Amino acid sequence: MKAVILAGGLGTRLRPFTEVIPKPLLPIGESNVMEIQITALKKHGFDEIYVATNYKADYVEAYLGNGTKFGVSIEFSREEKALGTCGPVTLLRDKLTEPFILMNGDILTMLDFSKAYSAAMKSEAPFVVITKEIVTPFGFGRIVSDGEYITAVEEKPEFKNEILSGIYILKPELFDIIPHDTYYGIDTLIKDLLARGLKVGKYLMHEYWLDIGRVEDYNVAQEAYKEHFTHLKAE
Repeated sequence: MKAVILAGGLGTRLRPFTEVIPKPLLPIGESNVMEIQITALKKHGFDEIYVATNYKADYVEAYLGNGTKFGVSIEFSREEKALGTCGPVTLLRDKLTEPFILMNGDILTMLDFSKAYSAAMKSEAPFVVITKEIVTPFGFGRIVSDGEYITAVEEKPEFKNEILSGIYILKPELFDIIPHDTYYGIDTLIKDLLARGLKVGKYLMHEYWLDIGRVEDYNVAQEAYKEHFTHLKAE
């Protein structure tokens, strides 16, 4: 099975780390973000990995090689210009002739990829979004009122939001919609599909998930590695 990892971002919110090392190769415990992703994908049967590169592409390609050390096949697609979160897959159209996983290169997750993929294959939607419920604490007491009178107080309630996890499953017919070699984002794809009256599926994951977008997230990732990812090492 096939997967595409987006590894071309600048990682501006993780500077100064990313001024030297591209975000997907930032050390996490005894490993790094991309190695953890690849070994997790392999565990679930995804052994053909395509890596879309741009920023510091030489570093990423030199480290990963052809994938032999991970027990998978790795091929690279280097962008000549920024193509967003969806546009890069069009450079791989000839390779992606079956449904595939697309994921951002800055995510740590324990997602059961094979289970999510199987669910997507049963869906009528050409595009399935993996979602995650995020709980955000609210630091103030919230009042409920009726006119000028308070009827209840919720002490520091929590807000729950279901968000895009940065992991998606795409079917090949989407290449008829996604413009070739053009900057195009996942959010735009969703809007275009809905505008055409096409279905957009979702799969709510319950496993661990972390988006390493900021320095504080990177610090959290170090602790997460000890708890969740020490077993995910290249063979």
